[in-house]
Amino acid sequence: MAGDRRGWLRCLLGGAVFVVCMAGTTLPTPLYPLYQEEFGFSELTVTVVYAVYAFGVIGVLLLAGNASDTIGRRPTLLWGLAFAAASAVCFLCADALGWLYAGRLLSGLSAGLFTGAATAYVMELAPPGNAARATLVATAANMGGLGCGPLLAGLLAEYAPEPLLLPFAVHLALVAVSALVLRWLPETVADRRPLGAVRPRRPALPARVRAVFVPAAVASFVGFALFGVFTSVSPAFLARYLHVDNHAVSGLVVALAFFASTAGQVAAGRVGATRSLPLGCAVLFAGLVLLALALATDHLVFIVLAALVGGTGQGLAFRAALSAVAGASPPDQRAAVISSLFVVAYTGISIPVIGVGLLADPLGLEGAGLVFIACMLVLVASAAAYLLRRTGAGAGTGPTP
Repeated sequence: MAGDRRGWLRCLLGGAVFVVCMAGTTLPTPLYPLYQEEFGFSELTVTVVYAVYAFGVIGVLLLAGNASDTIGRRPTLLWGLAFAAASAVCFLCADALGWLYAGRLLSGLSAGLFTGAATAYVMELAPPGNAARATLVATAANMGGLGCGPLLAGLLAEYAPEPLLLPFAVHLALVAVSALVLRWLPETVADRRPLGAVRPRRPALPARVRAVFVPAAVASFVGFALFGVFTSVSPAFLARYLHVDNHAVSGLVVALAFFASTAGQVAAGRVGATRSLPLGCAVLFAGLVLLALALATDHLVFIVLAALVGGTGQGLAFRAALSAVAGASPPDQRAAVISSLFVVAYTGISIPVIGVGLLADPLGLEGAGLVFIACMLVLVASAAAYLLRRTGAGAGTGPTP
């Protein structure tokens, strides 16, 4: 019993470190309108600054995705915290646009190191025989941390002094505490090798996985694209079209999407991967429609509903996609296939977001958003139709009596 308590304490502390790191990746979200005023840049620049983060994540996934399996969980996560601290320092020093690019890139490197390593570490720290609960802790830490970032920054920016400095100073202090906690936690990788043994891991897609991978990848792409656009431009939309100048409210609206994603991932565990993926696509479709209504009518209630419904759909679809792809992959290629899925997902955070930024000048933010939504609706509807056809075909291919 005492061992279980100690194991859960370690698991929760590992989850808390995970929260701190992921919160840093979304911390600037409600502050982008302030940076626009400070440096005078366009919506396109906002989206590019945001998307640089995704390029950092993809780079780490491709070049060092297996780092924690090689050198150990703690060294990898300490490197991730170091990049998070460097990112916070860039934002604290920011007196020109270049600092924002550097800060976002370092944040992406931090998240790329943390996403897989911290998930595995939290699960390994839990007492044996509690895989389901440990997975829930890791999931909640990941998406909950992403939600805490804009919430914390919005509250500090609205109700405390120095809105462009204090959020990052607080985060830097939290990173320092997290590093101390991490040094206290045990290492869980027994067979560790030196840093030089880390090798780039190429994405892989064996033929037997492709039928499962394609709809899973499309749903993941759309879900992450929705998050990308929501977190990069929704604060500007709220301020410009809905006259919501309260940074705490902007941060809360974005945070709701991430918290809803956590709920969707929990629900996926109960519904099952087979049903969760088409259901997630349907809920994502509804979330996109609500976002279109928000852009067309300028009503706050629709953007809040879009955050809740779209976030739930993303959580349902992504957890189901991950489970389906992992289950269909050969054991010796599973990590590479999962890396491929994450590369597609993080591409969804970058390319569509930049596309919205490019269209915002000629079409306006609302028009650009509606074009984005139309494209994503076609993609997610196609994925859902494919899944339903596959399910129907599978149901009809039983043995002949």
